[in-house]
Amino acid sequence: MRVTILDDYFDTVRQLKCFQTMDRHVVTVWNDHVQSLESLTERLATTEALVLIRERTSIRRELLEGLPYLRLISQRSVYPHVDVQDCTRLGITVSSNMHGETPSFAAAELTWGLVISAMRQIPQQMSSLRAGQWQMGVGRSLHAKTLGIYGYGRIGQVIATYGRAFEMDVVMWGSGDSRDRAQRDGIRVASSKEELFATSDVVTLHLRLVDATRGVVTLSDLSLMKPSALLVNTSRAGLIEPHALVNALRSGRPGMAAVDVFDVEPTSEDELLSLDNVVVTPHIGYVTVDEWELQFADIFEQINAFDDGQPLNVVNPTVVTRPRVS
Repeated sequence: MRVTILDDYFDTVRQLKCFQTMDRHVVTVWNDHVQSLESLTERLATTEALVLIRERTSIRRELLEGLPYLRLISQRSVYPHVDVQDCTRLGITVSSNMHGETPSFAAAELTWGLVISAMRQIPQQMSSLRAGQWQMGVGRSLHAKTLGIYGYGRIGQVIATYGRAFEMDVVMWGSGDSRDRAQRDGIRVASSKEELFATSDVVTLHLRLVDATRGVVTLSDLSLMKPSALLVNTSRAGLIEPHALVNALRSGRPGMAAVDVFDVEPTSEDELLSLDNVVVTPHIGYVTVDEWELQFADIFEQINAFDDGQPLNVVNPTVVTRPRVS
C-alpha cells in the first residue's frame, strides 16, 4: 500500500524498531506540519493508508472528498480530529487502538516534571544563571502539600501514585465513576470541584476533551486557588474556558501554571508564552522514543491487518471500504 505519515517533525518514525514491519509498503514521511486544504490534498493525492500522529492534523470532509485513493486512516488513542461519519460515507476505514487500561507513562512523567519545574522555578533559575545572575527567587517544596487531581482515569491514577511517593496529601474530583475508582484506591475525594481548587497547592488536569468537559475549568474555579498554588495542564487546552487561565494568572490566583497544550498548535504566539509565572512545553507529553515504539507498533499492525483483509480496532465498523485503485 501507499502509506503516508504526517507531522513527524524530527524524522523519528523511520528510526523506530517497529518501522521494519512496514517493509512491504511504499511509505512517505512528512517532517513538517501543514493544515491548508490545498497542501494536504496535494501531499495525500495518491495515499491509500494515512498515519496520523495523535491529533496534530484535522481530517474533515473537505479534505477527505479530495482523496480518491484513501482507504484507511490508522492511528492510536482518541480521534476528535477525524470526521468519522464522513470517512464512513466515503468508504474509508478508521482504525485506532484505544490501548485499554494502559496509561501513557510518558505523559504522566512529563506532568510530574512540570510540577517540579514550576514549583522550584527551574526554567527561571536557569535563565537567571545564563544571564550572569545567581538565584532569582525561592521555590516551594511538594512534601506535605495538597495535590489535587481533576479526573481519575489512566493518567490521573499514575499521578496519584507519584503524589503519594512525594508524601503529598492527594485529593481528587471528577465524574461519579472516577470518584468511585478513587475511593476504592484509597484516594480522598473532595466534597466539590470548588473545594479541590480552593484547597490544593497543585491542581493537575487529567480529563478527556469532549463536549461535556469543554471549558469545564472556569475563571471562577481558578480564582479560588491560592496565590501560591500551581495549575498544571498536560491534557487539552480546551478544558479551560477561553482566556480564563491568562486572566487568572494576571490576577494572581493561581500564582503559577505549567502547560503542555494550547488552543492552537503549533504556536509561538499564545499569551501564556509571555508570562513569567508560566512553565511551558510544546505538547511533548507523549513524545518519547519509548512511547512512540508502543504507539507505532499498534498503528503499523493495523495497516498490515487491513492489507491482509482483517482490519483491527475499527472505529466505524459499518463502513464499506472503497475498492483499491491502482
